[in-house]
Amino acid sequence: MDGNKKMALLGSAPIPKALLSLGLPTMTGMLINALYNLADAYFVGGLGTVQMGAVTVAFPLGQVVVGLGLLFGNGAAAYLSRLLGRGDRDTANKVASTALYGGVSLGAVVILFSLIFLEPVLQRAGAIESVMPYAAGYARVYIVFSIFNVFNVTMNNIVSSEGAAKTAMCALIAGAVLNAALDPVFIYTLDLGVTGAAIATAISQMVSTLFYLCYILRKKSVFHFSIKACRFGKEVMPEILKIGIPTLIFQLLTSLSVAMINGAAKEYGSSALAAMGPVTKIMSMGTLIVFGFLKGFQPVAGFSYGAKKFDRLREAIRTAILWSTIFCVIFGVVTAAFPAQIMSLFTKGDAEMVRAGSTALRANGLSFILFGFYTVYSFLFLVMGKAAEGCVLGACRQGICFVPAILILPAAWGLSGVLYAQPIADVVSALIAAVMAVRLHRELRAAEAQASTD
Repeated sequence: MDGNKKMALLGSAPIPKALLSLGLPTMTGMLINALYNLADAYFVGGLGTVQMGAVTVAFPLGQVVVGLGLLFGNGAAAYLSRLLGRGDRDTANKVASTALYGGVSLGAVVILFSLIFLEPVLQRAGAIESVMPYAAGYARVYIVFSIFNVFNVTMNNIVSSEGAAKTAMCALIAGAVLNAALDPVFIYTLDLGVTGAAIATAISQMVSTLFYLCYILRKKSVFHFSIKACRFGKEVMPEILKIGIPTLIFQLLTSLSVAMINGAAKEYGSSALAAMGPVTKIMSMGTLIVFGFLKGFQPVAGFSYGAKKFDRLREAIRTAILWSTIFCVIFGVVTAAFPAQIMSLFTKGDAEMVRAGSTALRANGLSFILFGFYTVYSFLFLVMGKAAEGCVLGACRQGICFVPAILILPAAWGLSGVLYAQPIADVVSALIAAVMAVRLHRELRAAEAQASTD
């Protein structure tokens, strides 16, 4: 897709066509990636409950590193969409270059410190004594090679902002398919266990990086990437960080929430701890699909807002809420209806793990019905440059509402308090989003009225 076609898709194509063209490829890529993450958990689950617990406690570390890619990538993407809407290509090139090189550089520093303090961090993430050797072996490989994932996440956001969703989809699919193919080879054939799963993931991430490098070097992007174009001063960084920092906070809260659930669950034994791994990955599959679809909504909304096309923006919001909610209802109902059958796929007969996981899956599935509505407005505030509101709303689900729930409920409700903490936080967060949405639409009507008089 050349530059003119991309701009037409963002600025003038019918909203359903634009959302499908931009969102469907990324959604497909993330769906496949999530499915193969589940395959990863499936193969590790065949090793035993302790090994599943090891991957469970290592998961938050990877999410922290991914957050660095989101800090620069998502922060830049919201700004890039508005710049393209205004026709400012020169500034857009500076923003894209700064995001890519800045994200990789910061990622390398954080990875180094993560390796130095690896075991204390894993302990804080819920690793008990029997789990630690496996968790450390997995995490060392996973963390070192996650530098490629920082690059991939940054590029995924930049590429999505220019409307090249098919490129992002191909990069995600290539890595995911390869990961699923390599998992049984490294885990079982080469007898490397959980470390083999980390090696398979590392190779897959490198392949995705190659896809993005080819995209850049073949000059398919609207943007031109250059170290000379990087601007780490006041010209570019405030706009990237205005959205990037809230996004990073969201990602860190995701890691914190998983670590807190693991920490609370480990008090009830290795089976309860291991159950949280599949539950997290299954629900992540649903959230990633919604995020993937809304990656198509993000550039359309940003472009429309930057170009002051308010009718187009309102239509995009309505369509995004409707379509994402339909998916959330289907996914949530299926998850809530068949939790035991789903959990049984990830264990070799641990009945306690199935019981705990089934309870959590059922509750999470029902609360997931509200996730599409909540996420549309979380994205919308950020893409419009409303960092403070976006930060508060985005921090609700796994921070402001979740942290009190996970601290208070287990003390009063035991293991059930651990299992129901996230669903309760989801419901409260959706209510807060509804209140904030009313105010946002009031502001949009005022901005439209002002624009019509200018």
